[in-house]
Amino acid sequence: MHSKVIVINTSPIISIISGLGSLEILGEMYDKVMVPFEVNEEINYKSSTKFGADIFNKSDFLIKESLPLSINSYLSNSLDIGEASVIQLALNNDIHTVCIDEVVGRRVARLNNLKLTGSLGIIIKGLKMGFIKIDFDEIIYNMKSQNIYISNSLVTHAKDVLKK
Repeated sequence: MHSKVIVINTSPIISIISGLGSLEILGEMYDKVMVPFEVNEEINYKSSTKFGADIFNKSDFLIKESLPLSINSYLSNSLDIGEASVIQLALNNDIHTVCIDEVVGRRVARLNNLKLTGSLGIIIKGLKMGFIKIDFDEIIYNMKSQNIYISNSLVTHAKDVLKK
């Protein structure tokens, strides 16, 4: 059986914390959750008191890279540093799945033959597997109350997926 490993970007980390109040779902769903050095830096940039940084820093199951990556110029010129580092770390370590919410980052990940999920994908999977006990509408409310943008069409699509 393959080990379930994922590399995660900044936005999904903050979105999951906003919706659920923790990152524990990641530890329950994956054997390894890899966080590039650059993502760690984004979350803690200038202050570890930014929203979600305390929960992120206390989540000891996360495997946080301690050194910056040498990022391919195509990735660094196409994406922000977090997305580029997520894709580069996955490619460097033969990790097949990444968690990215932004459209351009998702497109570039697909072009690199990586499997994708996003914060809502993880939440849907967690709800379906019974790991999450909070109602979906409450999760969306929590996310939006922290200024996480989620389109109404994406919420509707997620609800349709949950019904299946």
